[in-house]
This record gives sequence, structure tokens and C-alpha cells, in this order.
Amino acid sequence: MRKQEQEITDEFELRDIINKGKYAIITMSKNNEQYIVTLSYGYDGINNNLYFHTGTKGLKLDFIQSNPNVCATIIDDMGYINGECGHEYRSIVMVGKMSIMEDMNEKKHGMEIVLNHLEQAPTIIKERVLKNDEAYNSIVVLKLEIS
Repeated sequence: MRKQEQEITDEFELRDIINKGKYAIITMSKNNEQYIVTLSYGYDGINNNLYFHTGTKGLKLDFIQSNPNVCATIIDDMGYINGECGHEYRSIVMVGKMSIMEDMNEKKHGMEIVLNHLEQAPTIIKERVLKNDEAYNSIVVLKLEIS
């Protein structure tokens, strides 16, 4: 990092940014081709993983299967400073391995993390949208193991 004085190294502040965030920008590559996507996430602070959900088909899945190494950014946007041509924000850039959860228990755990992170009433959403295993089979749950 060029401006060392701006680097965030405090574990509490890093976790604060992740806990406040709702989406991450994920960059992927395969065969010298890049892809970037923004996904909402849930944070598993015990295991230091991010979980995401997505459809069962798509370019991101092709990229992950080809190369699980990804880079992600989470931004805590504190707003533009009018009259100063400046912007207040904190951000985290992280690298890790993205994997597709195949095991039903892993999928359910990942979605529990996502819903608890994003929703004010996660149980209501879970009961309405994720009623049974068939509902879980209609989505893909991704896990980013943060390095």
C-alpha cells in the first residue's frame, strides 16, 4: 500500500467494516480474462468466511470452477465531502478461495449466515423462501475463505 498511514490494521475496525457492509465486489479471472461482480453477502466471523447466494447458472460460476482464487472489496461509504472534492470511506481488499457449496448442510449454514447478516427478520424470510431442500437446490451458495 502506497499510503501506509491510511492502511487499516486494527482487527476491530476491519471486522466493523465487514459487519456493516451488505455487498462485496468480487473479481475473478480465467485464461487471462477478467470478470467482476457485486454480490450481497453474509459474514461468518467465527470462521472468517463470506457467504453469497446466486442462481444455478452464470458466468461467475464458470470463472470460479476454472479458478477459485478471487479478490474482493468491501466499502464503508461515509459520503462525499461537498466543497472539498473529496470522499470519506473505509475499504477492505481481501483475497481468498471461492468455492461452491455442494453439501446440503453447508448450503443451509451459508444461507443462515447470509440471512442473519442482511435481514432484520431472517426467520420470516427463511420460512417463506427456503421452506425445504428443493428450495435450496434452486440456488447456489458460495463461500469465500478469506486469506
